[in-house]
Amino acid sequence: MTYTRTLLHPDASEPMPTLRLDSERLSVGEAHRWSVQTRTLRGGTQEGVDVVEINNGKLSFAVLPTRGMGIWKGQCGEIALGWDSPVKAPVHPNYVQSLENGGIGWLKGFNEWIVRCGLSSMGAPGADTIVDNNGNALEAFLPLHGNIANIPAHTVSIEITESEIVLRGEVLETMMFGPALRLQTEIRAAFGSGSLQILDTVTNMGDNPTEHELLFHVNYGAPLLEKDARFQAPFKQVAPRDPRAAEGMKDYDRYEAPCPGFVEQAYFFELAGKRGSRETLAMLSNASGEQASLLRFSLKDFPCFTLWKNTAGQKDGYVTGLEPATAYPNTRRFERERGRVLTLAGGESRTTKLVVEALETKKAIRAASAEIKALQKSAKGKVHPEAIARFSDI
Repeated sequence: MTYTRTLLHPDASEPMPTLRLDSERLSVGEAHRWSVQTRTLRGGTQEGVDVVEINNGKLSFAVLPTRGMGIWKGQCGEIALGWDSPVKAPVHPNYVQSLENGGIGWLKGFNEWIVRCGLSSMGAPGADTIVDNNGNALEAFLPLHGNIANIPAHTVSIEITESEIVLRGEVLETMMFGPALRLQTEIRAAFGSGSLQILDTVTNMGDNPTEHELLFHVNYGAPLLEKDARFQAPFKQVAPRDPRAAEGMKDYDRYEAPCPGFVEQAYFFELAGKRGSRETLAMLSNASGEQASLLRFSLKDFPCFTLWKNTAGQKDGYVTGLEPATAYPNTRRFERERGRVLTLAGGESRTTKLVVEALETKKAIRAASAEIKALQKSAKGKVHPEAIARFSDI
């Protein structure tokens, strides 16, 4: 038996319903104590934000259809997945002005565990050349990380089978005389599993070619992030983004305790992957090696990877980001010059998969670490002490 229900549709006359589905109410997945619950937040800048809370019997997480189908926070056993942002609650897109503060207004809504950046642009704010409605090239300022995280979903539906829970959503980033991109996402969680899959298909709905960038900002604070927490990934080369990041190059893969006044550091990786599939993985583990979170993806989908470290004071946003992407989070103009901005032909689609897993035992963490070390044997692993022109605008 399979249960399906539409939660949100543009033709519906009512907002997303408040409901609860679980293993006691439906005769599917009865071997696990699962649940799906929807609610709409009230008060302040969270007013009107829809939330879909999913619990597969082991892993629970909250999806925000109002914020581009991002994932606010999660929990797996004793492992809290996410971080403590100064932005305490999900912010409705109506209250996020991306061009504020020199183009970093996106940060006024930034508190998710997993958030997409894109779809037509992502990365650092900066000037770029676009074509206006009269066919003229002109300078435009692109803000930090694009639009998709602040666009409400067009449609949302839930499917529950005997083996998994699937939440589907569609988000449209479109304009006249500009990009017409559609995101169709499936967030899948098998019953009793400590992992979720995010399957995204981005389609150019127009007739003309259009540029496309996509980055997943996967963010962690305590308890995974702490003094002596460790990052691991197999790589061919890694370089600091800028002189500030170069200051920490000796310990780029280790973390410090919260430090008020810390200025962020970012490291750009060319990862190593399995021959053929080009599958790879990246892991953050706590100091004792007893808890970790693991990302799995293919370099065919996400050829670029960034490690972001912001070990500032706890109240200021003590956080690190593991960021698989189609390009590095520089300005789009710079990434285009380096040949890393994708172009989708009219009607063309591109599908990616990201798996995010919580690891609760030393045995599982040791196995993932061994897998990383095995892949590292296929690459020399060059560590650049300073920023390089291939990765950074220096």
